[in-house]
Amino acid sequence: MALYLGDTAPNFTQQSSEGEINFYDWAADSWVVLFSHPADYTPVCTTELGEVAKLKPEFDKRNVKVIALSVDDTTSHAGWIGDINETQKTTVNYPILADADKKVSELYDMIHPNANAKVTVRTVFVIDPNKKLRLSLTYPPSAGRNFDEILRVVDSLQLTDNYSVATPANWKDGDDVVVVPTIPTEEARQKFPKGVTEIKPYLRTTPQPNK
Repeated sequence: MALYLGDTAPNFTQQSSEGEINFYDWAADSWVVLFSHPADYTPVCTTELGEVAKLKPEFDKRNVKVIALSVDDTTSHAGWIGDINETQKTTVNYPILADADKKVSELYDMIHPNANAKVTVRTVFVIDPNKKLRLSLTYPPSAGRNFDEILRVVDSLQLTDNYSVATPANWKDGDDVVVVPTIPTEEARQKFPKGVTEIKPYLRTTPQPNK
């Protein structure tokens, strides 16, 4: 099944490197980043799993749980985790789903037959505490994912969920934000006491309201 932004992320129960996981129970009231890999012992993914382990404190600060997926089994995962820890100088500190039966891969539309019918594509899903899909990114095998960008998008989603703003191109936490078009400028000046700069009637900026 295809998943679209705003859809409810499907629940599942699957084995992982940290035991059996019921996704909804495990996620609880956290945000989730679920990211998939074509197979264990792949070089680009080895670097990615190590990077996520190093960034886990940043995800924790944002109430985000991270969980990886590969179509290999838990025994294979255990060996791969050893390699990741050794080569990336870190400790994998989050679960890797063992999706040998491709149950989760098929639920989340991670099998793309025209790419390779036997393995999952490299997709990132961001899922909010209401289990709604908020972001989906699919990468080719050759391009390592930028997890600073994933953190940036989480910052944007969490900010814009709570304030009537959007984030412009290349925005980073602390930068000015855009006032949403549905708010008239005079109302925006009341709503955002730090000030509103009108560049065009439809393009107004204001300092980030939660800073």
